[in-house]
Amino acid sequence: MSKDSLEEIRKIIDDLDETIIKALGERQKIVQQVISGKLERADQIRDPEREEKLLEKIRRKAPEVGMDPYFLEQLFREIIQYSVRYQTHALVDHQNEKSQEQTIRVSYQGTDGAFSHQAAMRHFEQRYSNVECIGFTRFEEAADAVEREDVDVALLPIENTTAGSINDTYDLLNEKALYIIGEEVLHINHCLMAPEDVQIGNIRRILSHPQAIAQCSRFLTSLPRCHVESYFDTAMAARKVRDDADLSQAAIASSYAAEIYGLKILKRDLANQKENYTRFVIVNKEPLKCDPQLNCKTSLIFATIDEKGALLKCLNLLGDSGINMTKLESRPRIGHPWQFLFYLDIEGNQDDPRISDALQKLTKKAQYFKVLGSYPVREGKW
Repeated sequence: MSKDSLEEIRKIIDDLDETIIKALGERQKIVQQVISGKLERADQIRDPEREEKLLEKIRRKAPEVGMDPYFLEQLFREIIQYSVRYQTHALVDHQNEKSQEQTIRVSYQGTDGAFSHQAAMRHFEQRYSNVECIGFTRFEEAADAVEREDVDVALLPIENTTAGSINDTYDLLNEKALYIIGEEVLHINHCLMAPEDVQIGNIRRILSHPQAIAQCSRFLTSLPRCHVESYFDTAMAARKVRDDADLSQAAIASSYAAEIYGLKILKRDLANQKENYTRFVIVNKEPLKCDPQLNCKTSLIFATIDEKGALLKCLNLLGDSGINMTKLESRPRIGHPWQFLFYLDIEGNQDDPRISDALQKLTKKAQYFKVLGSYPVREGKW
């Protein structure tokens, strides 16, 4: 194949890709029109029967166009999830009288290009014309900004699939008068970056946030001649590497941070496991009203009384009510030596009578009890 023929084929592929992008954009415009009608009529967000018929049609047509049915089914499942995500946000904003607002102010830990910054933009940019992200050095400062009403919400990381739970956030949720009103999940792709395209063997110092360092521990142990140093934030580390212009120094951060600060990516996919995701929670001074038709989860904290089998008795209350628990985490209870707080995520909305009744029973069994909020489940992988 000649070079000219290859370039011509690539041009055709580029044109087809643009057509696909435009078609998805047109589809999303129709979804926006549909949700307006659903809000007025209080219709269900999802129609499982229609979704299954659509997927069946996709599977049937795939071989006719030379495509793998499984691939097309997965692709359209993601398209459907994206549509559901938009409709869920629209319904939540409508019921909480936020649908007319054009600007939202979001606090987070870090600076431009941080993973938290990316998560905030992903969560809100589809819903608001203007998303003002304000970075702070510490998680607590981001939470304090919400309490002072300097911002509308804070976005805080709470767990990672590689490094586990982020304890600072759990402690803040207990200490602060804040409620979880949403969640976001971000695929974390850590990259090693430097001012120029240098050999990794020439790097002697690597900067990054402690969580990123923990998530990339295997890669870092393969560089015995490098000094690894904790920094406030991945993006701040990238900015320092740019400002110092030291070719023996590198940062671990996102490709977005490398783009912002003009750094060269030396290596991608540094995390111990490829399926590396961080879950963030969005917190506000007021709890969220969640429509019964939405797929929700409820987060809560409790401490048990000091008696044998107390934790099991509390958990059995939920199990006996048919409630599924999706997460259980324990943390030392500050000011109460040898006592622990238990953080739970359960499926369902606290306004559901079955959930409400179970939580009332749990309140009577627990020494300490606090509901952190009910909010829509983050669906989809993107």
